Amino acid sequence: MEELTKIYSALSDKNRLRILILLLRKSLCVCELQSILKVSLSTVSKHLSILKEAGFIIDEKDKKWVNYKIDRLNPNPLIHQLLISTEIFLKDDPIILEDLKKIVVVNRIEICSN
Repeated sequence: MEELTKIYSALSDKNRLRILILLLRKSLCVCELQSILKVSLSTVSKHLSILKEAGFIIDEKDKKWVNYKIDRLNPNPLIHQLLISTEIFLKDDPIILEDLKKIVVVNRIEICSN
């Protein structure tokens, strides 16, 4: 029951849902997510920590960046079903549509070096 509670709690925040949808498209670093979501870096980091603990995402070091991505190897079928359902349910959401426009133009070299 504890694992299930973590999973559903992770989905109980609008910004975590936005992060998941973005990461379904491509790997992103904290600075890129912060730029798209327009929240503080510490808030993004907290959201990422919750999503990682619930089993939705993993991180990978890439030179000076840590990239976050969906954990496609997680053996829990509920995680995969929830990701699919969430993406389908939010496909026409105006906030998600705006986020998906931003993901195309976000440039980590410009935003992360400031």
